[in-house]
Amino acid sequence: MKLLPLLFAFASIVFANATYLSLTYPVQATLHNGSSLYIGKVGPGESFYIDASADTTNANGMLINIGWDTLQAIGLPSGWTSQPSPLYANPMKLKITVAQNAPNGTYAIVARAVNIGNYSGLGNLTFTAFINVTPDVLIANASPLVLHSGVGQPVNLHVFINNTGASDDPFLLYTQGLPAFAESYEVIAKKDAPTTFYLPVYENEPGIYHFKLFVASATSSLVKKVFPETLIVNVSVGNDYAALSQGILISPIIYEPAYALMQLLRLISR
Repeated sequence: MKLLPLLFAFASIVFANATYLSLTYPVQATLHNGSSLYIGKVGPGESFYIDASADTTNANGMLINIGWDTLQAIGLPSGWTSQPSPLYANPMKLKITVAQNAPNGTYAIVARAVNIGNYSGLGNLTFTAFINVTPDVLIANASPLVLHSGVGQPVNLHVFINNTGASDDPFLLYTQGLPAFAESYEVIAKKDAPTTFYLPVYENEPGIYHFKLFVASATSSLVKKVFPETLIVNVSVGNDYAALSQGILISPIIYEPAYALMQLLRLISR
């Protein structure tokens, strides 16, 4: 019976000194050859990275700086693609792109950390990463639902984005229903880092404009949120009068008498 504690102690020492791979993103974990883990969720068509340190120890427990020369995918689902980490980069960044038509579900990725030529005596370390493909990776909100502005005067929409997926692919902010405003803005919402962005919208004629705000993944057509918005554009006599003084008439002709009177009063007061 005394032999069992000794064997356990010996196994613990060997395990502590074993070659390992230190994953840093999208989750933090210490992996050994044959390990498996779940790394999160991602939208169909999106790309994500698996980051790991190139430093490790050999079988004797000696620290090896940049012992791993590259991190590569050796087993991917059909239609997926990957880019191995550049040679001798630290940290290593393996890029994986999900197929655009990937059905919802959990998929297995087999990856390998390579010691090229076994120069440091590490061999290779292989592990399996599981990831859930789903369009449900975006939490977003927009406020206010009704905006007020003057003619040609931008007013900010507050756009809240929480990216709950493993991908750091950009998101696009754009509108439909504002004739004068056709800009599209690209923003980066990091994983699990809720951020509020500001989108300036405007119109060049007075009126009530019902439009839609889109928050959409730049790489996946299935990952998006749509918000109904209203922009009320009012005539600002003071602002338009200033424009008239510079020879710019930006409001309907029915307001000309008021502008003419204000301009006359301005000249008299000099």
